[in-house]
Amino acid sequence: MDSLVLHATDNGVSWITLNRPDAMNAVTWDQRERVIALLADASADPAVRAVVITATGKGFCAGADLRGAPGAGAERVPGDVARTIRRGAQRLIAAVLDCEKPVIAAVNGTAAGIGAHLAFACDLVIAAERAKFIEVFVRRGLVPDGGGAYLLPRLIGPQRTKELMFFGDSLPAADAERLGLVNRVVPAQELEKTARAWAERLATGPTRALAMTKQLVNASLESDRATAFAAEAAAQEINMTTRDANEGVSSFVERRSPSYEGR
Repeated sequence: MDSLVLHATDNGVSWITLNRPDAMNAVTWDQRERVIALLADASADPAVRAVVITATGKGFCAGADLRGAPGAGAERVPGDVARTIRRGAQRLIAAVLDCEKPVIAAVNGTAAGIGAHLAFACDLVIAAERAKFIEVFVRRGLVPDGGGAYLLPRLIGPQRTKELMFFGDSLPAADAERLGLVNRVVPAQELEKTARAWAERLATGPTRALAMTKQLVNASLESDRATAFAAEAAAQEINMTTRDANEGVSSFVERRSPSYEGR
């Protein structure tokens, strides 16, 4: 199992790498559980201050491989499919959204179905020029899952979302960047270098402030102004008790660069 999801922590960055290149990194049930656990560990570990999710080979993630899921091949009863989605794809996307550290997707190739949604759930998305994103569900006569109908309208609006989901066309990285689904497109040989530079920059930042900023931005899409303003004030109140906030203010007053500890 460990060989199918590679993991290493370097300079405060947790690197999570899908490693089934022969299957275009179609994610299995066990892999999904491993990624979810690693994201939870990243949230809880003060030594981890940023996360990168990437993959080996030509594909980032070709979607879900349910052949190894509990109950696969058994006769279905009403509720089985919904339960599988809740326990699997939706938990994976929620784990990314709820991770208390900033998460970068380094998309090396095709991201289809849940693979595309895994990338879009991340806080920042860097894609290789050869990468492409596919809302593949319609090609199989399926409804999008893994939070796609939740994520995409919030990122690009309902009309663009419907175009991608109704037709299921392949979206090249450059077009994904133009739409706002990708932050940066780079040559394939520069993908890891760029992701590392961004992640290590985040890892030297005020980690708790970044966590609360992530939470505020994500929640703002579902909040009215009064609720959003109240959450902002509460987050600022909590954050001002951190060492990094005090360091940030002190460094400004003393006219020096801050040195953040992530605490």
